[in-house]
Amino acid sequence: MTSKIKVDNIANQSDSNIINKCSSAITVGAGSDTVTTAGSGALVVSGNAVKSNAYQAADAGNIISQSGTTITLGASGDTIELASGASQTGFGRTGTVDWQTGSIKTATFTAVNGEGYFCNTTSGTFVVNLPAGSAGAIVSVQDYDNTFDSNKLTITPNGSDLINGGNGSVNLETEGEGLTLVYVDGTVGWRSIQDSSFADVGSDFMSATGGTITTSGNDRIHTFTGPGTFTVTGVAGCAANNVVSHLVIAGGGGGGGANVGGGGGAGGFREVKSPATPYTASPLDGYPSAPNRVTVTAQAYPITVGGGGGANTNGSPATFSTITSAGGGDGGSGGTAGGNGGSGGGGGEISGGGGSGNTPPVSPPQGQNGAPTNTTRGGGGGGAGGTGTSGQSGGTGGGGATTSINGSPVTRAGGGGGGAYSVQQPSGGAGGSGGGGNGAPNQSTQGGNGGANTGGGAGGTGYTSGAGSAGTGGSGIVIIRYKFQ
Repeated sequence: MTSKIKVDNIANQSDSNIINKCSSAITVGAGSDTVTTAGSGALVVSGNAVKSNAYQAADAGNIISQSGTTITLGASGDTIELASGASQTGFGRTGTVDWQTGSIKTATFTAVNGEGYFCNTTSGTFVVNLPAGSAGAIVSVQDYDNTFDSNKLTITPNGSDLINGGNGSVNLETEGEGLTLVYVDGTVGWRSIQDSSFADVGSDFMSATGGTITTSGNDRIHTFTGPGTFTVTGVAGCAANNVVSHLVIAGGGGGGGANVGGGGGAGGFREVKSPATPYTASPLDGYPSAPNRVTVTAQAYPITVGGGGGANTNGSPATFSTITSAGGGDGGSGGTAGGNGGSGGGGGEISGGGGSGNTPPVSPPQGQNGAPTNTTRGGGGGGAGGTGTSGQSGGTGGGGATTSINGSPVTRAGGGGGGAYSVQQPSGGAGGSGGGGNGAPNQSTQGGNGGANTGGGAGGTGYTSGAGSAGTGGSGIVIIRYKFQ
């Protein structure tokens, strides 16, 4: 016969329970006691409950512990992991995603609820297909290498699902942009709860948008041939890298448009070369003069690109931040002087004097003077790099200035040539290098136009009997350059 000992509880010498049975529940230990098994032994209970305030690993670290109404899984530094194939309920998601850093996306794919993706559009645009919407579903995307501005990322909903209450896809086209979407319900569908762009490319470099963007070495170049906005999206931690190089050229002046006209003056030419951007600047580089420097901050800078003037009309100014270049002075008509401006216009026949350049005055000068008439020949308009001249075949326009700010040497802001008087005249005055228009050789020929986006002055008209006319000044340009890597 097998012997049995039957008890409902076992107590220690201080009369505290070690093991206690009450109905179908077995309590092991009491209060803050720790229950362990010896060696590799296991505590097995079938049908009844084992109660304890703490379960410990072999190294005595808590696996599960309770203090008051708080139950703690693991200890500081531990990892809590669900077994493969297991699922959790009751914990909920906090509005974040699991970022898939080991799988950078470069082509169209279908997103999974709860995941975030770094998307690299360097090689071209592609599409992120959202999963079928269910309440609480969340997906995030992020520009991997700041290329969304050149190659957009498109996000497309599943079937008839909506995004922010609207049908169709959304495009991410801002450099460094990131977007998080949460599916709410059938009324609004996927709702964007965060849409942001990066604040800095890195601690040493700035970033910006606007205009036509190109690169040269480690520099980024923004070219504006018409009005626009240069928007700084992130400033550099190194203050010297926030001083940008810039070229601001106004519109060239129109040629003199009656009798024998003078050439139009070139638009004002103002340049600053930042030490952070290595290129060959023009002789008119205004660095380091404080009034000429532009140190950018994270904001939008409206850009004005001046248009060229028509006959007997000055060109229009160009602006960037605190920099303004004056439009070129117009060419004078018979008996009148050339206009004052960025560069001065040439004088009209008989008694026209040359217009004054660098008006209003800046240092270095933004342009040169136009030339007076040579009796019956118009004077040449001034250019950024030289004054206009008087001549027997119409005065020659002053030469422009050459800079490599856009990656290669280009000459701009040449003055217009003066018109000639006689039908036997073989030519009018030559326009200056850098977009200056040629003067008309005779009464039946129009003066040449200034070059587009050079700020070149227009050529003056020849002696008119109603058929000739003056040229139009060339439009200006604004170029901004900075170090981006």
